[in-house]
Amino acid sequence: MTSGTTNALYGVWGNSSHGVFAVGRQGTILHYDGKAWSQMTSGITTEIDSVWGTSSSNVFALGPNIILHYNGNVWSSMNVPAVAFFESIWGTSPSNIFAVSDKGTIMHFDGSTWSNIGSGTTNQLLVVWGNSSSDIFAVGEFGTIMHYDGYAWSTMTSGLTNPLAGIWGSSSSDIFTVGPGGVILHYDGKTWSQWHMDTTNVFVAVWGTSSSNVYAVDGSGVIWHYSEN
Repeated sequence: MTSGTTNALYGVWGNSSHGVFAVGRQGTILHYDGKAWSQMTSGITTEIDSVWGTSSSNVFALGPNIILHYNGNVWSSMNVPAVAFFESIWGTSPSNIFAVSDKGTIMHFDGSTWSNIGSGTTNQLLVVWGNSSSDIFAVGEFGTIMHYDGYAWSTMTSGLTNPLAGIWGSSSSDIFTVGPGGVILHYDGKTWSQWHMDTTNVFVAVWGTSSSNVYAVDGSGVIWHYSEN
């Protein structure tokens, strides 16, 4: 497909075939309407690393020291009390959204205000994702895995010091996280166990459709597939 930009793109999210957003370098935000990609006005020139929303008129994008919001008409900067290099955003509803940063900061949006809810770590957090409002994970450098139970964040034991760059699961007892060093960890609802490690692959993301159909990708174009069959 033709995107209309030569800037690197770092994140994509959509809620329908005609409501897809992609973000990247130099404040790039693109929108796909089902037929073509078009450039949106972000109002910034710094990179944008992540995008997520609850609808096509309630979309969030973030990057160094900024969180942007799209209301269906325009993008605008939000009032965020913590200065941080934001890395990833995810939520369960318009009033329950989390953003993580390079200093371990975790911000929470309740539908009207962003606040620093404390994470218990100063390690860089790269990705946030969850199953529900009481089962949310954030992963990052030094094998950091944080878990939110709906009340507070706590540190989980990964058994590794490798950075973790991606996380996805099919349920609360079937979760995968990946990272450089060919790391693939699996969570069965009780403990994290090592499924794979090598010196070749630099896994950066993981995603699937079910517990028996999971994909991990690395920076050199390699795609690993997991199937129980």
